[in-house]
Amino acid sequence: MPAYRYPVPPAHEITPQAAWLNRRALMAGLGAGALTGWGGGALAGLSLPEVADWPGSTDEALTPFEVATNYNNFFEFGTGKEDPAANAHTLRPSPWAVEIAGEVERPLTLDIEDILTRYPMEERIYRLRCVEGWSMVIPWVGFPLSLMLEDAGLTSRAKYVEFFTLYDPEQMPNQTSSILDWPYREGLRIDEAMHPLTLMAVGMYGEVMPNQSGAPIRLVVPWKYGFKSIKSVVRIDLREDRPVSSWEARQPREYGFFANVNPEVRHPRWHQATERRLPDGGRIRTEMFNGYAEEVAHLYEGMDLTENF
Repeated sequence: MPAYRYPVPPAHEITPQAAWLNRRALMAGLGAGALTGWGGGALAGLSLPEVADWPGSTDEALTPFEVATNYNNFFEFGTGKEDPAANAHTLRPSPWAVEIAGEVERPLTLDIEDILTRYPMEERIYRLRCVEGWSMVIPWVGFPLSLMLEDAGLTSRAKYVEFFTLYDPEQMPNQTSSILDWPYREGLRIDEAMHPLTLMAVGMYGEVMPNQSGAPIRLVVPWKYGFKSIKSVVRIDLREDRPVSSWEARQPREYGFFANVNPEVRHPRWHQATERRLPDGGRIRTEMFNGYAEEVAHLYEGMDLTENF
């Protein structure tokens, strides 16, 4: 598999960090009309209900809006970092439904409007670190995945959760390529999925999710590398056996199932001991579990995290 090289936005195109210190006032001033440019009509008539602050958020400086929404991995729309923002206007985030099936007592199909009103929304500022060695700090809006799984009622055989992205080459044109076996699939162990940090995100920066960032609903698992946080989810299967995720199937030496941020595990093509905080924060030390060790390290007691990477 080729080693892709992605462009970094030039400094003159980046909003100064200070402009985001009062982000809510700024978002209110922008208004929904201005935000439709994120992904060529990403709002699609959707709107967020009342959103509460989450007390556990990091107090790190936010990544500027333009960087977070124009520097993405979303291979359904191209392999370049700028491709999703340029191409994701073809995605139609409404109507949309998420099916929950498999080892559940009450299989569910929830449309996105129902999801937006069914679950209490919180704004959580989480770090996102990608395996390529860069990181961001993003204010996500969403709700714990555990609420959705509890609604479906897990059976005693539910040991893993598998997630599926929409498969529709008309909406996601790069699904005609052979870079992955589509649709995109990811998985978590059940205790990871039920952890209170694991988020189903429906928005960011105070508005609904832009197309290129995973509209209308995506997973965010903040202690894992970004490829685990699957975008544009349409199906969640509870299962007894461990699933094989898309990048694990494509390159198992580079992308392990667990994908916990671990500076001691070297990627075959680059090191993981430091990361580049976008847009221009320089290189910083990579923290174990992306800085969430206190909350999640107990999930992996007794495991060899270099073997189970």
